[in-house]
Amino acid sequence: MKQFSILVINPGSTSTKIGVYQNNTPVLIKKLHHSNKDLTRFQSIIDQYEFRKEAIVKELESAEISLSDIDIVVARGGLVRPISSGIYEVNERMIHDLRIGLMGEHASNLGGLIAANLIQSIPDAKAYIADPVVVDELQDVARITGLPEFKRASIFHALNQKAVARRHARSINRNYVNINLIVAHLGGGISVGAHKKGKVIDVNNALDGDGPFSPERSGSLPARQLLQLAYSGKYTEEQISKMITGTGGLMAYFGTNDAYEIEKRACNGDAECQLMQDAMAYQVGKAIGEAAAVLHGEVDGILITGGIANNRHICEYIREMTKFIAPVIVYPGEDELAALAENGLMILNDSCKANEY
Repeated sequence: MKQFSILVINPGSTSTKIGVYQNNTPVLIKKLHHSNKDLTRFQSIIDQYEFRKEAIVKELESAEISLSDIDIVVARGGLVRPISSGIYEVNERMIHDLRIGLMGEHASNLGGLIAANLIQSIPDAKAYIADPVVVDELQDVARITGLPEFKRASIFHALNQKAVARRHARSINRNYVNINLIVAHLGGGISVGAHKKGKVIDVNNALDGDGPFSPERSGSLPARQLLQLAYSGKYTEEQISKMITGTGGLMAYFGTNDAYEIEKRACNGDAECQLMQDAMAYQVGKAIGEAAAVLHGEVDGILITGGIANNRHICEYIREMTKFIAPVIVYPGEDELAALAENGLMILNDSCKANEY
């Protein structure tokens, strides 16, 4: 089999993960951490573009990997227009939508922009995104709210949820499109998806104040209290938006979005940290129960994934709440880099066609 070099890029809220693969074999995996000090000097996420791009280039140079040897660049997709699951070539329309934040601001918006810039230095290479956070497979009934002015949107960790679901299906010798799963991604944001025979028919909007709170997001809030806060005159719209996404959750209570730091404090006897850790797990368990109802109780497995899935206490808390529904399996960390590389290899091997955005 011909050997291809694949560069993958996954910008997250506080880090940028990159990988270089020779076909399916990783030759470089790196998580570039960005501190609050690094990021707070930028007024918006799009302003982080040059900073993050230069960090990637510097890391590749340090690893003595030349961009000219790369065959394809695949990035985690951002808040583009709602689209079906799959891989999409980065084009001018996508670049425009990512740059203006058409569907909102998120670190993943930077992925396609950086990929498009890097291929300018690579002869014949193309840039793609795969399973962006706006993959929309919701059933119609899941979109309805209590007010006609509002509709529920599908914004979640599609890339990792899909990758872990397929991985689990292979592990039990089943096909993803023939089983029902509930996948809970626990990271900077938290999303809990109901996967029915290969489609995520319901999932909380993990970005805009829906579902469990997370290290830096408020999750669902009491609507009237939020309304009173908004009209109190104490905060601007931008400040309240930041409370919902960016400085909510653990960040609001403890001044840090580092879930591992909170875990250490809880282990050392900090009762408040323990309570908040339990509350986050409790809300995830409730969301899994909702997803089980969506699937009419026909659930083949509950999968817990994401960085916080390394926290045994949280996973056990969720397991105790939900094990009556279906077996609970933990896939700690994220498969997103490998999933991006797999998508890139399928394009290079002509085993799938890229969609047009």
